[in-house]
Amino acid sequence: TQLDAKPRLVWELVTQGGRNRDLSGADLSGARLMRVNLAGANLSRANLKGANLIQAYLSDADLLGANLDGAYLSEANLARANLRGLDWKGAELRGADLSQADLSGANLRDADLGWTKLEGADLSGADLSGASLRQSRLSRANLRGATVTTEQLREAFALKGAVMPDGTVHE
Repeated sequence: TQLDAKPRLVWELVTQGGRNRDLSGADLSGARLMRVNLAGANLSRANLKGANLIQAYLSDADLLGANLDGAYLSEANLARANLRGLDWKGAELRGADLSQADLSGANLRDADLGWTKLEGADLSGADLSGASLRQSRLSRANLRGATVTTEQLREAFALKGAVMPDGTVHE
């Protein structure tokens, strides 16, 4: 039997991966994409609402304008990904690798960023109100203009070289 477009696309990604693939605007809502390789993929404007992306490889991916509402991204690799301006309110990102990712202007209110790697990430202008930064690594991260409290930053594991919200560099 012939599969409909969405299940066929999910099947292709699970069996063959989607490295460097153009998936802009794709409907992957609710898809089970655990450990799928989407490194370098163009996922701009893709609908990933409720998708299971636990331990997925999304390094260097473009997620500009993607809908990640309710998506599960624990332990996902999002290093160097374009996540600029995303609405990740309440997102589950525990243990994810967001090293050198562009999260500028992102809404990370109440997100779980515990044990995440955020070394060298651009969080300038991001809203981290209520987000958990427990044991996260923020060395060399840019937090200039970010909404984050001193108490939240105290939870972090590493802050060396990070640019603080007021522009000072943490020693």
